[in-house]
Amino acid sequence: MAVTTTLKLPEALKARIAPLAEATGKTPHAWMIEALEERVAHAEAYAEFMAEALEADREMTETGEGYAAEDVHEYLRAILAGKEAKRPKPVKL
Repeated sequence: MAVTTTLKLPEALKARIAPLAEATGKTPHAWMIEALEERVAHAEAYAEFMAEALEADREMTETGEGYAAEDVHEYLRAILAGKEAKRPKPVKL
């Protein structure tokens, strides 16, 4: 169910949105809803990425194990080249 929210926009911003919405065949309202949905999805993905990174850092600190950068780079280059690659093995830091 949709809820009503009042959003006060600076006139200059509203003027910039109107032609962008029109170019996509959307109303300014629909265009702004889409923009907000995209921004929320981006913020949620970033928060999830950061949580995973912090957990990986915590685990690395706790175990003292990590991956040598050159091993990871070699692995990624092989994957990007479409070659079969063995995953790097953790090393003691």
